[in-house]
Amino acid sequence: MKQLQKISQFLSNYTSAVVIAVAVVTFLFPSLMNWVNYQIFTDPTGNKFTSQSLILGIIMFSMGLTLTTKDFQILAQRPLDILIGAAAQYFIMPFLAFVLTKLLRLPEGIALGLILVGCCPGGVSSNIMSYLCGGDVAFSVGMTTASTLLSPIMTPMLVSFLASGTSIDIQGIPMFVSIVETVILPIGIGFVLNYLWGHVKQFKEFQTIMPGIAVIGLACVVGGVISSQGANFFTSGLVIFVAVLLHNGFGYLLGYGAGRLTGMNTAKKRTISIEVGMQNAGLATNLATTSAQFSASPESAVICAVSCVWHSISGTLLAGFFASLDKKKAHSETAAGSSPSKAGSSQTV
Repeated sequence: MKQLQKISQFLSNYTSAVVIAVAVVTFLFPSLMNWVNYQIFTDPTGNKFTSQSLILGIIMFSMGLTLTTKDFQILAQRPLDILIGAAAQYFIMPFLAFVLTKLLRLPEGIALGLILVGCCPGGVSSNIMSYLCGGDVAFSVGMTTASTLLSPIMTPMLVSFLASGTSIDIQGIPMFVSIVETVILPIGIGFVLNYLWGHVKQFKEFQTIMPGIAVIGLACVVGGVISSQGANFFTSGLVIFVAVLLHNGFGYLLGYGAGRLTGMNTAKKRTISIEVGMQNAGLATNLATTSAQFSASPESAVICAVSCVWHSISGTLLAGFFASLDKKKAHSETAAGSSPSKAGSSQTV
């Protein structure tokens, strides 16, 4: 078990590297990840439940295992923070995606994919990034929980509204069912198990290996899409990468701006920046590849996959940047405190 825990810690620390490595290998050898797209069954709404859906469910299950009743108390104790965070999440990214589709004149299928990414809840690894950069972890968990629980309603509603001008018929019910199946249900099961057995030593040890499993799952989701859509990455043009970079980058900036506008402290501003900018692109990828209504626009899965890879990379980079600012500040304060002249002036005062 200790060895598995070390492996899990390693995977968590190098999430971006693992995802990129799997993406590159799959791009070169697409058949390695064909199994991810295996169809298990089709639900009554026409959604395909694939191996990828199962993997996403495992990732969500790992998130549920981290939730306790205290996390839900946070939602009740800090309603204003959570309200601001949820409003920023479901206003900034969806409408930013919509604006970018118009400014960049994206083709219909690619535009739909970017809008889908924008309308999804916060990324599952955003809590880790908030921890690494000295953010407000409790606020991060509360935001992720709130946006995820709202996703069955908000994601279909916003996609239907923002994509209404396209020729693709977007229906909310199939998306609602898919999100409940792959997100809400697994999270609920994980939460219940943690509530019942969270105090058991063996169960706690099992929990420590789940982050690593979640990283492997995320890499597999990316690999699955690349195996089916990788050949279209570059034929779709550079505009896909430009759109993803702008959407993600402005998401971080506007999220930080929302925190500043509402008078949040530094830790909260960093947290809301990461929570808003990092989307659950894995969920978007799954919806784009399994929902029947997206079958008419396979290009939408391509931009979702690119987002899935890039958000993991950029989140790690941003967390590292924030952490480096703290190190520089601590170093300068230490240097100033040890300076003889500073010490002398302090005594005089």
